[in-house]
Formats: sequence, C-alpha cells, structure tokens
Amino acid sequence: MTIGILTSGGDAPGMNAAVRAVVRTAIVDGMKVKGISRGYSGILDEDIFEMDSLSVADTLTRGGTKLLTARCKEFYLPEYQQKAADILRKNGIEGLVVIGGDGSFRGAQALSRLGIRTIGVPATIDMDIACTEYTIGFDTAINTAMEAIDKIRDTSASHERCCIIEVMGRRAGYIALYSAIASGAEEVLLPETYDNDEERIIAHILENRSKGKRLHMIINAEGVGDSLAMAERIQRRVGIDTRATLLGHIQRGGSPTCKDRVYASMMGAKAEELLRDGKSNRVVAYYHGEYTDFDIEEALAMQKHLPEDMLLISRKLIR
Repeated sequence: MTIGILTSGGDAPGMNAAVRAVVRTAIVDGMKVKGISRGYSGILDEDIFEMDSLSVADTLTRGGTKLLTARCKEFYLPEYQQKAADILRKNGIEGLVVIGGDGSFRGAQALSRLGIRTIGVPATIDMDIACTEYTIGFDTAINTAMEAIDKIRDTSASHERCCIIEVMGRRAGYIALYSAIASGAEEVLLPETYDNDEERIIAHILENRSKGKRLHMIINAEGVGDSLAMAERIQRRVGIDTRATLLGHIQRGGSPTCKDRVYASMMGAKAEELLRDGKSNRVVAYYHGEYTDFDIEEALAMQKHLPEDMLLISRKLIR
C-alpha cells in the first residue's frame, strides 16, 4: 500500500513531528509513503515525491512544515477535486493523511467521496476544531505569545503605559484567553464575548489608576482587532501613553514545545494506523484524555465554545 501526506492551510509548530510519525510508522508497517508539497496545490501541480526515514530526519525540532503549505481556492470546485483524485491514483496513492484545520478537512472529505481514503490530523494554533480538545501548534503559540507579552510588560511598566497586545485568533479566542491568564493581564478581548463597550475599558483603566496601578495591559484577539486605532482612542480619552503591539506570525514559528512534539507524534501515528486498518473519512482527535477518531462529517458539524469555567475564573483573575 502507498499512502500520501500533505500539510495544508496555516502552518503550526509540530506539523513536522506529525509528518515524521506518519512516515516512520508507515515504513515499519510495510507501506510506502509519498510526500506532497504545498498542500492541495501540490496535488494539482503533481509535486509528489518518495519519502523514507531519512526524509524526516532532524525535522522533529523544527517549526513550520518541511512539506510546505499553501491555500488552494481551486480545490473548492468539483472539477479540481476530481482532477486531484485522478492524479493521486496515477501516482499509486491509495490513502492520504491531511494535516491542517477545518478547511483542509473539507478537502479530505471531498477526496474521500471520490474514492481516496483520507485521514485528517488537526493542526492549527487557534485550537478551534470542535472534535478535539487539542490541536497541534497551540502550546507553542501560547508560550511564544506569553514570552513576548512578558517582555512588553517589563518595558510598559517602566513607562507607566497602557498597552494593547494583539494575538492571533480570528474566530477563536483561545490564544488570547490563555495568554491573558498566564501573563496577568488587566483586560482580555475575545471574538466570542467582546461587546464593543470601549467605555467600560476606559472606566476600568481609570479605576485601576485611582487605586495606584501604573500599568494596564489589554490582550486583544485578532478577531476583535482594531488595536492601533483603539490605542489612539484610549490615549486621547485618558491621557495615558498607550501603545499597541501586534504579535503576528511570530506565534506560528519556532521550535515546537515538548507537548506539541509528543501530541503531534501520537496523532500522526494514529492517522497511519487508521489508514493501515482500511479506515477513511476520519479525523484524529485527542478527546477525554485519549487519542481517538471521528467521522469527518460529524467533526465538521460540531461547534466549539470556550470553556465556561475558564471564562468565569478569568473574570476574577483578569482585572
């Protein structure tokens, strides 16, 4: 049996560990592995190559993805999905491991309907895939954000500033919530809960100043955004030097943490095991403390929400 592997969508630290696990476990189980560069675009371009154990040597510690990644708008169209399935068959690929997020899984779902066995592995720093309690890259991203925020806190405290730090998370506030709790922020703005009440934020800053607090740190999720303009408005209103910092893609890079390396390795091995056993149209998940799998249709239909107990506790800690 020959299987293919690709990484798709936004990169996440730990993707290389997942690729490595798929390749090495497949070889041990007597299968051949072909890598595909640049996600679904690489299938359409037929950028497909043989992989062996040496192909993934010295990749475990590296961020990004050795297989490269890209977004492929054409793949939303049925004719390109059929073309991709035909190309995979032409290259002898009977099963495919797709490492990425929800959008990547929709592509895997389409290929499965066309007869290509597919398994998804959840890798996104946003941790916004509902069927799993953990996604590859999240731990590295929040540690990167926390370390950057700690440094900004030092200089902002020295100048008695108000600071707004924007972290990634367009539709999900996990990075913002975790990094706000971890860094001792005074405010966190989440896409799921922010009510656009800037007057409340200003009143909070002034209240803290009246109590003698000289630093006010706001963690803002990308999905709320507007950090630069918000900083200008706050400075005009309260007369306190206010700076905005957008952490941006620094959160996607860097050597993955131990947690990301281990979880990615376990998830990659689970994906290979599912293909070996003849399964298809599945997503690997970490659920209730175990590595398991869900039907892609079921996984994509699920809704994910921020943990209510964590939100309640954050309101007591972030003040």
